[in-house]
Amino acid sequence: MNRLFQLLAACVLLVAGGSAAQAAPPQLQDLEGKRIAILSGTAGDLAARRQFPDAQFVELTTTSDAALAVDTGKADAFVFDKSVLINLAAKNPQLRIVEQPVGRLDVAVAMRKDNAALQAEIDGVLAALKQEGELQRLRAKWVDSRYTTPPPMPSFDQTGRRGVLRMGTSAENEPFSFHARGELAGLDIELIHLIGQRLDKRIEIVDLHFDTLIPALQSKKIDVALANFNVTEERKKLIRYSTPYLDNDISALVRAQAPAAGAENDGLPRWFRSVADSFHSNIILEDRYLLIWDGLKTTVIISVFSTLLGTLLGGVICFMRMSARRLLKVPARIYIAILRGTPVLVLLMLIFYVVFASIHIDPVLVAIIAFGMNFAAYSAEIFRTGIEGVDKGQTEAGIALGFTRVSTFVNVVLPQTIHRILPVFKGEFISLVKMTSVVGYIAVQDLTKASDIIRSRTFDAFFPLVMIAILYFLISWVLLQSLGYLERVTDPKYGRKAGGS
Repeated sequence: MNRLFQLLAACVLLVAGGSAAQAAPPQLQDLEGKRIAILSGTAGDLAARRQFPDAQFVELTTTSDAALAVDTGKADAFVFDKSVLINLAAKNPQLRIVEQPVGRLDVAVAMRKDNAALQAEIDGVLAALKQEGELQRLRAKWVDSRYTTPPPMPSFDQTGRRGVLRMGTSAENEPFSFHARGELAGLDIELIHLIGQRLDKRIEIVDLHFDTLIPALQSKKIDVALANFNVTEERKKLIRYSTPYLDNDISALVRAQAPAAGAENDGLPRWFRSVADSFHSNIILEDRYLLIWDGLKTTVIISVFSTLLGTLLGGVICFMRMSARRLLKVPARIYIAILRGTPVLVLLMLIFYVVFASIHIDPVLVAIIAFGMNFAAYSAEIFRTGIEGVDKGQTEAGIALGFTRVSTFVNVVLPQTIHRILPVFKGEFISLVKMTSVVGYIAVQDLTKASDIIRSRTFDAFFPLVMIAILYFLISWVLLQSLGYLERVTDPKYGRKAGGS
């Protein structure tokens, strides 16, 4: 146990019933040289590097992951906006906030550099909301109230006579933007609707990973970003900010105590009670099973249609690759080399943020195109290897018997090729299913994204991840059974056995 945990453990006195009396709260100086979790590029990141120059920094992508890193001992502290840390600490009594602030931050609306007109409009709305006391009301409702159950979201009348305002957010950042009761809630969500009302624009909200918000702004996928967006000098070089609508402390979240001993015995085994509680909080509470169901459908749709597109495109690429004409062969070889050498996440983001930058397109369709293109590069080589594995003498024999080249290929070569390639094809297909877990980067709510949303609300690392792993296994197993049936019916030995029986 490192020095920090020794200090914190010494600060905790466990008494009957699990209560703890803390003798000496942790101080900032106790974190010198320790492991500090940060979200890259945020004001918390910059403040932590200034305050703890000798620390080891653990860069993560979500607040829930950073808090889990502290809770499990992967990091000694997490430096971020105090409003978010208070919410995280409320969900886990093992965590607490160091009283001394690390720094201060301003929160503002982010826009593209070239959108000065929109900035002027939003600044005018924010000034009016501040004068009317609306900004203070939002802060009191979402930040200062220390609620246990999220407050209900009000209804908004959106006529949209002046068009649409697309807002990007990262809905894993309570109390600013998060999923509650089957809808997006939080300070930023309520604020953007108020802005939309004042500007007479209809609001469309796009849920993205936090680190893709700036690319989404620059590629015009969204008009504004509200996700507890801290104002930093580095970000000012890339984007434009409104006047700040909130300021707050930057604080450090640390592990404060060991798990309390002597838990109540209600007659049930401890593990069973733990699983039952996790099932209720992760699945039943706030109808979170609907997130899983929607994510499951999206994952299956992307997997199946990407495979179909990739198989058809792969057949075309294979034909070009095996052609004697250089005009067809060379482009096919280049395509295969580039697509096989490019990570699928990079390809996905290039297509969404560059190729379709100025086009409003369903991100699910973009995912199908990206994964289909990637799968085509691999399937083309699988097809080519299978075709070349069939003895050329069989093609010659078919032609000698009066068949055309096409009919010989369809009736003689293709059945043997399918049987040869199916074992390898199945492996590539399952790899594609698992690779779809990155589609959350382009605002697609698949199984992995649903798990991230649930973890950000329940602060439970084990149950959501295991549940999603089981669902991915079930998807893969069902699809493998389908391909296994195809493999059996194309096996001549299977046909003879079935006929003999």
